[in-house]
Amino acid sequence: MRRRRLLPALVPALATATATATAVLALAPAAWAAPRVPADKPQVLSRWTQTSAASYQEWAGAREHRAAWAAYGFDWSTDHCTSSPDNPLGFPFADACARHDFGYRNHRAAGLFPAAKTRLDLAFHADLKRVCAQYSGSRRSSCEGTAWTYYQAVRLLGIS
Repeated sequence: MRRRRLLPALVPALATATATATAVLALAPAAWAAPRVPADKPQVLSRWTQTSAASYQEWAGAREHRAAWAAYGFDWSTDHCTSSPDNPLGFPFADACARHDFGYRNHRAAGLFPAAKTRLDLAFHADLKRVCAQYSGSRRSSCEGTAWTYYQAVRLLGIS
């Protein structure tokens, strides 16, 4: 007899639970969907990988505040100057190498790499030359020669 009394009482509860589950599942795709990447991502990527000092400064500022750019899904990882010294002969090339890595990784992920490679390599060389500009005399010549060597290495051996 208990079964007969409990079963009618459970039917409305089951109907409510089913309706709630259906409503939750209807909302689930929107809640679980990947966040939308801003439409201007290619333009931002291009702006941050030009040869100018302003482009470098904008990228460096964004790198300092990566969380503000999280929606763009940029790959900020770097191995700096790969298997070459990050600071050859004491010249601080690590940040130039990090921006070069940023350009390669993100242009590759966007399917834009082959067309951008030459510009990325030229931007790398421009960044290295700006490092060298802080020196004078033979120290500057040594830095510029090292920068040229690094540039030629990525120009000829960079992953294409």
